[in-house]
Amino acid sequence: MAEFGNPDVIEEEVDILIIGGGMAACGTAYEIGPWIEAAGGGITVKLVDKAAMDRSGAVAQGLSAINTYIGPDQDPADYARMVSNDLMGITRDDLAYDLGRHVDESVHLFEEWGLPIWKTDENGERYDGSKGMTSLKDGGKPVRSGKWQIMINGESYKWIVAEAAKKALGMDNIQERIFIVKLVNDKNDPNRIAGAVGFSVREHKLYVYKFKACLLVAGGCVNIFRPRSVGEGQGRAWYPVWNAGSTYTMAAEAGAELTLMENRFVPTRFKDGYGPVGAWFLLFKSKATNAYGEVYMDRNKEMLDDYPPYGQAAVPASCLRNHLMLKEMKEGRGPIWMDTVTALANLRETLSPREVKHLEAEAWEDFLDMCIGQCGIWAGENIEPEKKNSELMPTEPYLLGSHSGCCGIWVSGPDDVGAPTDEAMDGVPEHLPKGWNWGYRGMTTVQGLFTAADGVGASGHKFSSGSHAEGRMCAKSMVKFVMDNKDHKPELDTSVDELIEEIYRPVRNFLEHKDYSTAIDVNPNYITPKMLQFRLQKLMDEYVAGVATYYTTNANMLEVAEHKLAELKEDALKMRAKDLHELLRAWENYHRILTAEAHMKHIQFREESRYPGFYYRMDKNFVDEENWKCFVNSIYDKETKTFKCFKRAHVDLVDKSKLFK
Repeated sequence: MAEFGNPDVIEEEVDILIIGGGMAACGTAYEIGPWIEAAGGGITVKLVDKAAMDRSGAVAQGLSAINTYIGPDQDPADYARMVSNDLMGITRDDLAYDLGRHVDESVHLFEEWGLPIWKTDENGERYDGSKGMTSLKDGGKPVRSGKWQIMINGESYKWIVAEAAKKALGMDNIQERIFIVKLVNDKNDPNRIAGAVGFSVREHKLYVYKFKACLLVAGGCVNIFRPRSVGEGQGRAWYPVWNAGSTYTMAAEAGAELTLMENRFVPTRFKDGYGPVGAWFLLFKSKATNAYGEVYMDRNKEMLDDYPPYGQAAVPASCLRNHLMLKEMKEGRGPIWMDTVTALANLRETLSPREVKHLEAEAWEDFLDMCIGQCGIWAGENIEPEKKNSELMPTEPYLLGSHSGCCGIWVSGPDDVGAPTDEAMDGVPEHLPKGWNWGYRGMTTVQGLFTAADGVGASGHKFSSGSHAEGRMCAKSMVKFVMDNKDHKPELDTSVDELIEEIYRPVRNFLEHKDYSTAIDVNPNYITPKMLQFRLQKLMDEYVAGVATYYTTNANMLEVAEHKLAELKEDALKMRAKDLHELLRAWENYHRILTAEAHMKHIQFREESRYPGFYYRMDKNFVDEENWKCFVNSIYDKETKTFKCFKRAHVDLVDKSKLFK
């Protein structure tokens, strides 16, 4: 029987490995079978998930809305315009447009599988999705909470999507509770992926996989900044805490090009519980005010003039809305309130009694569907939203690529989106900008390594449905890649013994030194993962624009962060793992540290404040359209353990003039 320090080693070889169990992974698992069949069969696929697919990924706790649904009254170009504007003008139109023409099919599948979607009848009255009304696919009209959002009864959203994925791929091809921590390049081609290694979080087993292609979809990154919640709330965050930057770090270490890692998302949420605000703003038509009842978006609207053209859009970018709110807080006009009382009172004047009753129930269900902790706060603080307003607060920063953020990995886009350009590449259609396409949709700059959802940079606002759709697109392109490379035999560039030694370093640290002191957590020879994470969060918070400085930094602060991160990386080699749970935490810390370093280096390189309200370079506190309307990309050198940042030209493929007043 395997012991903690000497795990059983299991080696497997498949054609395609899917790393992750969230919406993108489920999309791939559902879609890949028919493409394999069309290719003649014989392609083997395995999905490996750190958790369990039923409750894995950012949709784990449920959702009250699908935030990306195009519908018949809009088109993919409209969607690409919205994505660009909300991310201050720097996105990949080819990726956004491509997603816009595929995403609705995923939503139709969700409804077919049993997801209840709210509808309106011929009189415009709203009904939730259990009433048997016409499906979206057949012309049913969804209840729109915003231009792109539709309301659902979504507590079981992830269960429904995971069930379809598991049925399609087969449980024999799915391994849960396996944490993949490292990708391995090919021995004969350093720019090709060949394998991955990880460990069971329940048993003393280490897994080594070899493959031709891999989909890396392990989410974005949370908890690299000190959270606002402390004490008994330690660990509470808006974004799921198991997202540890694994996607970004493993891709970077494999040599993949990253993009826009300076971008982060700082959502405004209900204070302490991190409850969602979208339904309140969009469906309930609520407004946010300062302590004196003034609507800060009106009070400070002249601040938008400092950011043309994005401030002149009909809907200002998410970061600019934060920017206006932060002025109130910094000048002492807080706290900020969500005026739920007025919003619900106004709705009673226009809705039927049945609809009012339903909507008041939805005020609670909005949280029960997706953030049950916020219900606990409302109950614990005796808040009835129709009688008492609730406080809002901007959170600590998060790194992601599928919500209102766009950091991630540079991937190959579609080959049929765009206008003619002089920067054509050999073998690439002339209508595509240089370096935007190299043959397989969703593939990174490393051969055989694909990503989707939070992994894809420069194209935010995919949300749950878009992540699923991107996973489906990768299913097709990975099968094509495998067929084009059917004779390739992957060889790992690192021996299995070396991989075991690296992965179990925290275990060795513990076993070697545990008897040095009588208190297991106090030892000069190792540091616990929890304490190391506190150090990471403190330095990022204080020097890289966290809540401690109202999201501000400058070149000097970033230089201090650079030195402290270098020291932290050295000390991380002394992390201990006294059990499998700490081994999990140790490797999550390794991933968080490298992701944090990428974030810091990109902010340091971009000499402007492209996302005011999300972060401010106070020494470069402006948006510089002339010099910095470009992608900031980077490549990590795993030999020197350093990032090299550089610019890539930005090109508009969709006309943006419709956005602005």
